[in-house]
Amino acid sequence: MHVARLSLTDYRNYERAELDLGPGATVFVGRNGQGKTNLVESIGYLSTLGSHRVSGDQALIRAGADAAIVRALLTHGDRELLVELQLNRQGANRAQLNRSPVKTRELPRYAHSVLFAPEDLAIVRGEPSVRRRMLDELLVQRTPRLAGVMADYDRVLRQRNSLLKSARARGLAADKLPTLDIWDERLIELGSELIDQRVALVAELATPVADAYRSIVDADHAPELRPSLSIDGADPDDEGLADAATPADPAVAAADTRRRFTEALRVLRPKELERGITLVGPHRDDVVLLLNGLPAKGYASHGESWSFALALRLASAELLRRDSTTGDPVLVLDDVFAELDRLRRERLAAAIGGFEQVLVTAAVLEDVPEPLTARIVHIDAGRIVEEEGATTDV
Repeated sequence: MHVARLSLTDYRNYERAELDLGPGATVFVGRNGQGKTNLVESIGYLSTLGSHRVSGDQALIRAGADAAIVRALLTHGDRELLVELQLNRQGANRAQLNRSPVKTRELPRYAHSVLFAPEDLAIVRGEPSVRRRMLDELLVQRTPRLAGVMADYDRVLRQRNSLLKSARARGLAADKLPTLDIWDERLIELGSELIDQRVALVAELATPVADAYRSIVDADHAPELRPSLSIDGADPDDEGLADAATPADPAVAAADTRRRFTEALRVLRPKELERGITLVGPHRDDVVLLLNGLPAKGYASHGESWSFALALRLASAELLRRDSTTGDPVLVLDDVFAELDRLRRERLAAAIGGFEQVLVTAAVLEDVPEPLTARIVHIDAGRIVEEEGATTDV
């Protein structure tokens, strides 16, 4: 699959932009702050329903506008699909497929992309929430119905937390909260599915991550991923415990999740009532990343951390490529090459060379390996000012 045409209206700093694209590599070049990343961010949003730079949608809508519109014509063989998304400052966002309305959460079913960005270093060095988001975005692209499961889980979690906070404020004991058991049942039902899906995904990523890491580094540092689950006693969101938590054995984690979840809630209920918050569930899980048997967070060098983050994205792309009926995902490299030394640049370029479409942003063209510079698009202040190898309207 590739994006054949991208249209933006009132998106970030673009009042309007129309860009024809094609298979192969395209490099967007321009000084920092001109809008290169905005172009590729919009493509990533169609796949993940989120930005890799901000948590909300308001920043994506141009100042003074009520809504932003992203349109992408996707091509796979002889098939074309027009995907449209309207981000509204007020009210729910809206989506269309071939001009027919659909739920926004349906878009990842059709638009597949994997985005590499400097922010990806946080996958290795950052908080558990970053790694949870990485896994969940990949899960939704592979199994779109899980977006609904995640939304339902978040709703139940908010309701349960609200009840716990109210009970704490009123000094109520557990036996005075019969509705808590009802919320527990839904939390366990939805949360167990998410836990099992994540654990299975971590297991699937193992070999592709190891292969991708070797392709970038040309060394075997034994990269590993291990689930760290709150239902088994790990508490990665509690400061000081994240690195000390013992990662769960994937074989054990896949067995009897509901029972373990139920028991964990029973044991932790007094502490939850004391703190007014849900202390167990997929919202408090992590995946521990290891190099040579040691946690990458805290032990890996800057270069090793970057290589691990890139390997995770490459492995994600390989899983999408393997499972998809629409061909390769679009690969997006947002200002990545500036962070890498020459050898890693060349090895990364070689590793992604076989994908149908690769979109690269760079402040300096010299940072981009020559095999990826077949087509160059210059960006200045939200305008496509010059292209080498094609023409377009702005």
